[in-house]
Amino acid sequence: MSRVRTQVGIIGAGPAGLLLSHLLHLEGIDSVVLEARSRVYVERRVRAGVVEQPSADLLREVGLADRMDKEGLPHHGFSLRFDREDHRIPLTELTGSAITVYGQQEIVKDLIQARLAAGGDIRFEVSDVAVHDVETDRPRITFDGGELECDVIAGCDGFHGVSRGTIPVAVLKTFQQDYPFAWLGLLAKAEPSHEELIYTSHERGFALHSMRSPEVTRLYLQVDPDERIEDWSDDRVWDELHLRLETDDGFELNEGPVIEKGITPMRGFVAEPMRYGRLFLAGDAAHIVPPTGAKGMNLAIADVLVLSRALAALLHKGETELVESYSDTCLRRVWRAQGFSNHMTTMLHRAPGAEDYQHRLQLSQLRYTATSSAAATSLAENYVGLPF
Repeated sequence: MSRVRTQVGIIGAGPAGLLLSHLLHLEGIDSVVLEARSRVYVERRVRAGVVEQPSADLLREVGLADRMDKEGLPHHGFSLRFDREDHRIPLTELTGSAITVYGQQEIVKDLIQARLAAGGDIRFEVSDVAVHDVETDRPRITFDGGELECDVIAGCDGFHGVSRGTIPVAVLKTFQQDYPFAWLGLLAKAEPSHEELIYTSHERGFALHSMRSPEVTRLYLQVDPDERIEDWSDDRVWDELHLRLETDDGFELNEGPVIEKGITPMRGFVAEPMRYGRLFLAGDAAHIVPPTGAKGMNLAIADVLVLSRALAALLHKGETELVESYSDTCLRRVWRAQGFSNHMTTMLHRAPGAEDYQHRLQLSQLRYTATSSAAATSLAENYVGLPF
């Protein structure tokens, strides 16, 4: 077994783990990133596509935004579609900020390239990862054929990773909200049908029109959580999208070859605390939000920014204040994002078996949001991202 000494062992090469490694490198702190999947897999794994203003500003600040600024799509508003018409939320007019549509997998590519160019140590296809001795000042990570001796371990390995399970049940509290619907996502080689995102409330269920580039459209449909993707032919998906997205002013949905199709469950999840000894959780390892609010990747970015500052204070100066407040600091933002995402989800989705009373409450909230400057500003402020 090979033994390697590093300051920070990072489990997971998603946006959280890779950005943390980059931020630590800028602070002069060594790290090793361990990833169970191949580089090809993580660079092709399609996930989030909305980058909040604070996240985009941070990527620019740390030298990771060249391709995002060249290929990303800045959006200064989005539409709430209901009653068969659009009601635009002017994000920049209301907040002075915007969002950028740029795929999570593209950020991962940029991070991997930057880390490898700087001599970073990223190990793909690592198996049998286990965490040890996190209650000491010399925690360890073992894996097939090797061991990392660390000062700190960062668990950035997602909802199903090994890190969170290391925290004793008596210490860890978990909170979960399962929603009675799922999203069927479609990636199509088709020019987007609208210049901005469209969040649609329809009597048949929610639909979302998004994009990844001027040539690729990302679309979502609300479906039952027990639906099988095999039962949704491309033609059936397109027919349902046309039905839910149609408007009285003649909106036309562009179709194209389907690149990818899948069903994702909807849940909210938070683990507290996000730190146990020298183990720190970040990103999906600590929290999951329903995707309606576009917060998942942005919360991961916020987590590792806080963590990088805390670890710099600990490892350079021996100061523990930021380390000790890490969990509380992150969780304040996490719970605000949970609240906003739940608000967007319940406002836009048709719950199975919901009575007309509930549907009319949703329409009332949508109409209020679309006509009240105060309500629209609150939504916009949360959507573009609260300051770090």
